[in-house]
Amino acid sequence: MTAHLHRRPALSTKAVPVNASDFPPPASPPAPGYVPGELFRRVMGSVCTPVSVVTTFSQGRPHGTTVSAFSALSLEPPMVLVALDRNSTLLSLLQQKRRFGLNVLGADQGELAIRFAGKGADKFAGVPWQVDTGLPRLQGVTGWLACEVTRFVDGGDHLVVMGRVVAASSRDGAPLTYHRREFGTHAVLEERSA
Repeated sequence: MTAHLHRRPALSTKAVPVNASDFPPPASPPAPGYVPGELFRRVMGSVCTPVSVVTTFSQGRPHGTTVSAFSALSLEPPMVLVALDRNSTLLSLLQQKRRFGLNVLGADQGELAIRFAGKGADKFAGVPWQVDTGLPRLQGVTGWLACEVTRFVDGGDHLVVMGRVVAASSRDGAPLTYHRREFGTHAVLEERSA
């Protein structure tokens, strides 16, 4: 039996011209975890959220701003969370005062939501309100919570304000909601027949 040895051919060191168009650049996928801002806004716009006005006092004057990013957090003890833009004037007041009111708006209070979403020093001018538990409470709201701030948590371009509820009340009425950049309300689906 004869063994056959195979030799590798010697590698050439001579330069071979290469045309760059023969090798298209690799597709650059988005970085892991990257979501374009417009896509995120579109997805979140499809989520129906309740609308409220967060209020507090400073130097004897009421202040407030419209929010749609709030939620119940805990039942025992009763707690809520509210997300406020880091540049919000109201946020800086809450960091000082450590108390806020959460006015849950009814379906007929869209104009209040627009008013308190805007800029300006006197959003309360001509708006019926009263003092409740030492905080500004808008009249006619479907829900009212007086809260003491327990913590501020980083949330990107917002801060999440956690509050312990110290007083609460509610009345019957359809809620004001925000969906696809428009105000609306909740409707019960028709029951299906069995």
